[in-house]
Amino acid sequence: MDYALIGKIEKAKIYAEEPQRIHFAGFTVRIDGDHSYHTVNFANEGERSWQCDCGFFQTRGYCSHTMAMERVLGDMLD
Repeated sequence: MDYALIGKIEKAKIYAEEPQRIHFAGFTVRIDGDHSYHTVNFANEGERSWQCDCGFFQTRGYCSHTMAMERVLGDMLD
């Protein structure tokens, strides 16, 4: 039995139960929309942390794709 792995699994459970330990620096996701897919980026740098390649975001600074990611991640983002 790999006791080192068992210890790592237990540590992972603790980290997952304490999301305040996790700090996003940035990430990129692809969201499959009804008609095409869109790329959403998050960078923890100032007020405008979200970016999306859809036309709505380009004119408004927010869109259904970025709002969906905010809902999915909830309080995990500052």
